[in-house]
Amino acid sequence: MSKEGAEHHTQAAEHHEHAARHHKEAAKHYAAGSHEKAAHHAHVAHGHSLHAVHHEEEAAKHHLEEHGSK
Repeated sequence: MSKEGAEHHTQAAEHHEHAARHHKEAAKHYAAGSHEKAAHHAHVAHGHSLHAVHHEEEAAKHHLEEHGSK
């Protein structure tokens, strides 16, 4: 795997980890009845998920460029 491909996988994993932490925070706030804080953390989690998917896509594109057949 190239350095660029590895970096995209690393970034995807880090964003997924951040998203998971924010989802857990959202759940705590929701359970406590603090819906505004829960919504904030859920929204941030979603943003991290979008970044993770972006890096997954970039890793797949890079793999295709390096190893795909035409």
